[in-house]
Amino acid sequence: MNRRQQKKLSRRLVSAATFGDSGEIRALLRAGADPGASNTEGTTPLYAASVHGATGNVLCLLAAGARPDTESGHGTEGTPLCGAACWGHTETVRALLAHGADPRLREDHGTGRTPLEWATAGPYPETIDLLLAAGARPSGPVT
Repeated sequence: MNRRQQKKLSRRLVSAATFGDSGEIRALLRAGADPGASNTEGTTPLYAASVHGATGNVLCLLAAGARPDTESGHGTEGTPLCGAACWGHTETVRALLAHGADPRLREDHGTGRTPLEWATAGPYPETIDLLLAAGARPSGPVT
């Protein structure tokens, strides 16, 4: 597959992950789309699915080899776990943690917020409890 075809598949995979089309995700993966590749904006399919709370799509992408801690964007997005925690998508957070996402990892190459900080800003108590149980540590009081 040439570079142009791969870019097109990556763009379509991010779009399918964003809008929750699991059938299209599976078809694109079968066609050779890389589950870890980003689109031209730098968004990964796993981040797109995570920020929208599409747990089924998250699981499909993880099973296809997407890495749970890969940062998305060109310094403007973050990790899939941060994206899911930011919006209180507890089941998506649970799926990412079960597949090895690091609950202590700061986004923006280590200079940004942690998933717990995002969940606390929500506030999303169920997500907060899940992250704490997974080993996240607060940098200040958890409300």
